[in-house]
Amino acid sequence: MRILEIIHGYPPRYNAGSEIYTQMVSNALSEQGHNVAVFCREEDPYRPDFDISVESDSINPLIRVYLTNHARSRDRYRHEGMDEAFLNVLRRFKPDVVHVNHLSHLSTGIIDVAYKENHPIIFTLHDFWLACPRGQFLQMALGEETVYPECPGQEDRRCAVHCMSRMWGGVKVDEDREYWENWVRHRKDEVNKICNKIDLFISPSIHLKKRISNELKIPHEKIIYEPYGFDHARLTRRERSRENMFVFGYIGRIVPAKGLDILIKAFGLTHGAARLRIWGRPTSQDTPALKRIAESISPSHRDRIEWLPEYRNEEIIDKVFNHVDAIVVPSIWDENSPLVIQEALQAGVPVITSEKGGMGELIVDGINGWTFKHRSIEDLAKRLQQAIDSPEKLLGLSNRGFLQSESGQVNSLEDHAANLENLFLGIKRRE
Repeated sequence: MRILEIIHGYPPRYNAGSEIYTQMVSNALSEQGHNVAVFCREEDPYRPDFDISVESDSINPLIRVYLTNHARSRDRYRHEGMDEAFLNVLRRFKPDVVHVNHLSHLSTGIIDVAYKENHPIIFTLHDFWLACPRGQFLQMALGEETVYPECPGQEDRRCAVHCMSRMWGGVKVDEDREYWENWVRHRKDEVNKICNKIDLFISPSIHLKKRISNELKIPHEKIIYEPYGFDHARLTRRERSRENMFVFGYIGRIVPAKGLDILIKAFGLTHGAARLRIWGRPTSQDTPALKRIAESISPSHRDRIEWLPEYRNEEIIDKVFNHVDAIVVPSIWDENSPLVIQEALQAGVPVITSEKGGMGELIVDGINGWTFKHRSIEDLAKRLQQAIDSPEKLLGLSNRGFLQSESGQVNSLEDHAANLENLFLGIKRRE
C-alpha cells in the first residue's frame, strides 16, 4: 500500500510522544514493504508560509518527509494555505490510505481535502485536541489563583473565559468574550463536520476512547482500542549498575502539563540518599523557571538534581534506563497512554505515576508500580520516600510489566503495524 502519515511534527525536529510514535510506525510499515510518506510541518521564519521541502526520514531513507513551513500562524485550526500544500502532496504521492496522527499546527481542512479526493481516512488519537482547543483539558486560567486547573469539558463560555481570555485586549471585555465564545463554537462545529468524514478512529487507551467519544458524540463502534506498539529489540539488554544513591528519572518535554515542578518540589521533601535526573530538550521559559524552583529547595537536594540533554529514542536504554532505578511520570493532565511508561515496563524499569487517566490505566498501584494522588506534591513525596527507604518493594513490581497482556510485554511494533495494515485494508475507498 501507499500510506501517507499526517503529524504536526516529526523527529528529529520534534520529539514528543505522537511524533516519536509516528516515526516508529512509519518505519515499521515501510519494513513490511509498504510505500510510506509523511506530511508534517516545520517552522522556518525566513521562508514563505506553506512552502514545501522534501527530505528523507532520519532512520529510513525510503520514507519521504514532506515538510510544510508554518512559522507564523500555527495556533489557528484551519489554513487554506496548508490545505493547498496538502493537496499538492496528496496528488503527488497518491496514497491508498491517509493515516492522521495529529492536526494541531496544521489544518482541519486536511480532512476535507482527503475526503474530496476520495482517500480513506484513519485517525489515531493521541490527546484531546479534537475536543479541546488546547488539547489537554487544562485551563490557562489567566489571573486566577490556581495555575492550569483541570477542565471538565469543552463549553463555549468556559473556554472563552478560562483559556481564550489570554487573547483579549482587556478594553471591551464583553465584546471580546462574545467573539471567543463564537470562535469556540465554530471550531467545535468544524470538528464535528470533519469527524463525520473520518472512516475510523484508533485510541491507544480506553480512557481516551471514552472521553473523546463522550465529548464529540462519536459512536463507540467508530473508535477502536489498539494499544501502541514498541520495538522490543530497542528495549532489551538493560544493565543497571548500582550507585550509592537511589536514582529517580524524568523523561519528557519540559512543559507545565508534564508536572515537573511537582516532582522537583516532592523530591525536595524527601530524606536520605537519592538523586533526580531530568532528560529533556531545554525551553527558553520553562527550564529556567524550573531551575529556580530547584534553587528554592534545600541545597543538599538541589545539588542532586541533574539536568541532562534530550536523547534519541533509539538510545533510551543506553542513555536513560541504564542510569535510573525508577522513572516518575507526574503529569498534571490526564495523559492518554504515555510511551515512556510502556517503554519502562518493557525494559523492567519501575514506574511511579499519577493514578489518573491513561497513567492509572497502565500502572495499578502495588501490582506493576506505584501511583500517587493526582497533582499532590505531598503524596508523591511519600512515594519517593518509600522508594528511598525500601527500594526492593518497588523494584520487585517491575517484573509484572504490561497488565494488558498475559506475558507482561507491551504490544510489539511488528504486531501493531500488522494490525494497522489490516485496518487500512478494511477501509474501502469510497465510490
